[in-house]
Parts: sequence; C-alpha cells; structure tokens
Amino acid sequence: MRTIGAVIFPGFELLDLFGPLEMFGMLREQLSIRLVAESREAVPSAQGPRSLPDEAFTDGGSYDILLIPGGRGTRKEVDNPFFMDWLRTASQDAEITASVCTGSALLARAGLLDGRQATTNKLAWQWATSHGPKVNWQPRARWVVDSPFYTSSGVSAGIDMSLALIAAITDETTADEVARWAEYQRHRDPGDDPFAEAAGL
Repeated sequence: MRTIGAVIFPGFELLDLFGPLEMFGMLREQLSIRLVAESREAVPSAQGPRSLPDEAFTDGGSYDILLIPGGRGTRKEVDNPFFMDWLRTASQDAEITASVCTGSALLARAGLLDGRQATTNKLAWQWATSHGPKVNWQPRARWVVDSPFYTSSGVSAGIDMSLALIAAITDETTADEVARWAEYQRHRDPGDDPFAEAAGL
C-alpha cells in the first residue's frame, strides 16, 4: 500500500487534482489518498468549491507519492517560504513526486527540478518556466518522466500522466483497466502535445 499526499492550496485547479485522484482512487487496495494543506481549514479551489484537508503540513505525515496541482494559486505559493520548505522535505522523503500544470513551477521554485527535464502548462509557459532557470524545460511534451519526478502539461494532461505513473508502479494492463473503468481514452505518447504548437512553442 502506497500513500498519496495530494497537496491543496487556495486557488488550486480542480481537474489538476481530482482528475489524477479519480485514476488513483480506482486502486484502493494499493493506493491510499490523503489531502494535505498548510492548515486543516477548508481550501477554496480556483473554481470556487472548497476541499477539506485530511492533514496539515505540521502533522508530519509521510507520503510515498506527492501530487502537486497547478492553478492560479501557484502565483502566490511560489513566494510562500513555509510551503516551499515543506515541499522540499516532503519530496525528498517521497518515492515519486508528480505535478500537473503550473504545479511544476512550485517544484522548480523549490529547486527540486534543477538539472532535470520537466514540462508545464503551455499557456502559462513563460511564467512557470521563469521559476526554474536550471530546469531543462520540454516545450513539446504532454508529460515528462525524470525519475523520481513526473511533470505534466495543463489540466487534463495530468490524467495521462497519472496513468503512466500507475503503469510504472503496477503494469500497463492495470493502467489500461483504470482508463477503461473511467471510460477515458488514454494518450500513450508523452510527446504528442498539440497544445504546444497552438501556444507557439
């Protein structure tokens, strides 16, 4: 059983978080999901609905897999030293750290992606990549794996990344079954990124 620490902060993107969690949540005998935030207060998403954390950063939880969503709230959290310090420690303790959309800007700002390949939301490319001058940013990628980090492009790309992660920790058959249960048409090629071209990258 692996524990997923799904991080939430004010202004997180709903699908960034709950798209991957829908996939992970279908493997309940193998993956346990915990929502983690700076405090135990309900956290508003970028779209409005609030989520109640299971744990606070100060509770000292340990997670095998960290999931970091993006969203408008990342613009504030990149300048939150408490968040950055916790993220560094939690990521170092985790087996895998995964980000969706501009969540990679948080990892980059924390210095966790230095010298690694990564990607991010193509429509927020300039802002997100500015927080990681030492990162080998990949402009044409739906998701990128540079173990132990998984980073994905915008919003729905996180679902494909999570299926790739599931395949890595279980097998391809299991990932295909999860996609089928969700009636989701899985993208298998991480380099198939039409949104990069649409964004002029």
